Amino acid sequence: MFDIIVIGCGFAGAVAARKFAEEKNKKVLLLEKRSHIAGNMYEDMDINGIYVHRYGPHIFHTNLDYVFEYLKRFSDWFSYEHRVLGRIDGQLVPIPFNFTSIEKLFSEEKADIIKKRLIEIFLDRQVISVMEIMNNSDEIIKELGQYIFEKVFINYTAKQWGIPIEQVDGSVISRVPVVLGYDDRYFQDKIQVMPKYGYTKLFEKILNHPNITIKLNCNAAKKIKIIDKNVYFDGEIYRKPIIYTGAVDDLLNYKYGELPYRSLDLVFERYDVTNFQPCAVVNYPNEEDYTRITEFKYLTGQVVNGKTTILKEYPLHYNIMAEKGNIPYYPIINERNLKRYEMYKADIERTGNIFLCGRLAEYKYYNMDAVVDRAIKIAEEVDV
Repeated sequence: MFDIIVIGCGFAGAVAARKFAEEKNKKVLLLEKRSHIAGNMYEDMDINGIYVHRYGPHIFHTNLDYVFEYLKRFSDWFSYEHRVLGRIDGQLVPIPFNFTSIEKLFSEEKADIIKKRLIEIFLDRQVISVMEIMNNSDEIIKELGQYIFEKVFINYTAKQWGIPIEQVDGSVISRVPVVLGYDDRYFQDKIQVMPKYGYTKLFEKILNHPNITIKLNCNAAKKIKIIDKNVYFDGEIYRKPIIYTGAVDDLLNYKYGELPYRSLDLVFERYDVTNFQPCAVVNYPNEEDYTRITEFKYLTGQVVNGKTTILKEYPLHYNIMAEKGNIPYYPIINERNLKRYEMYKADIERTGNIFLCGRLAEYKYYNMDAVVDRAIKIAEEVDV
C-alpha cells in the first residue's frame, strides 16, 4: 500500500518523490507515461559514443544556492558557462548581442561610435533591453535597436511561435538583453553547471530509495477520474495525495478544450568531423526553417575525435495525434489560454487531494532550477 502517488518523472515528480520518501518516510508510487525516467532531461549515448539530450539541450543554471546544494547530493557537477552564437548577415556573433557582435557587424569606425554612445548614455549599466535602445532619443542608438529587432529578434520569434511577423507582440522585446561589454555568456546566474555523468544518471540517483516504486509506460491520466470532487484511481475512490506533473487538459479529458503549446521536430545528424560549429548552440533567426543547432559534445564535456552529433530544432504547432510535434514544449500564454487553464485548475483543486506541480501541470514556462524549487516546496507543504 502506498501513501502517495506521484505522476510524472521529470524534475518535478522525481524531486517530490524523493522528498516524500526520504524526509517523510512515505511509500511513493511514481507513475511515468514514457518508457524512461528523467522527463525531457533524458539523455543517452548514440552510435557516435556521444551523450545526446533526446528532447533538446538542457543547461543547468541558478541563483538558488539551496536548490543546487540539494542536487549536489546526487551527482558530481562540472562548471559550464553556456555560449550562443547567432548567424546574422553571414557572420556568427554572440547572443545576447554585445560589443563583439557590434564589432563584427559594423565597420570599425561605426562600431566605435556605437560603443562610445552606449557607454555614455547608459553609464555604468552592464545589461540593458533592446526596448530601451529602440526608445532612446539618440539616432545612432535607436538605429542599433532597430537593427537588433529586425535581425536577431523578430524573425526568430515569428518562427519559434508560428505567427506572422506583424503579430509578434512588441512588448516581449523588453526582455531581450543587450550586454554593454564583452561578456559573451548566455546566462548571468552565479551557478552554471552540468551533471558530470549526465541527467539520466542524476535521476537514477534521485529515485534510488527503498520507499519509491516506479512504473514506466503507465498513462496515469487515464487511471484517474474526477467525479463530484471525488478522485477515483483505477475505479476506486482515492483520498490520499496525488502530485500531478502532467498536462491538466489530458487529466480532465479535455473537457474545456485543449491547452495550446508549441512543439518541436528534433532532427539529429551525425558527421565525421571533430567539431561542427564553434560552440554548443548556434541560433538561426532568419532564413533557415530551423531555429538553432546544438552540438552536444560542448554540453557533455566529452572528447570524441573525428565524430560529432548535432540537433536541429524545427518549431511546430503541438498536435498530440501527429507523427511530429506531438510533445508539448512551450505553453502559448495569452489571456484566452490562461482562462481555460484556470477552469481546469479550479476543478482539480476542488478535489482537495490532487496537487499540481511543474511546467505542464501549471501551464507555465519553468527553468529547471525553478521546477526543483517548486517540487521541494510542494513536498514540504503537502501533508501525508
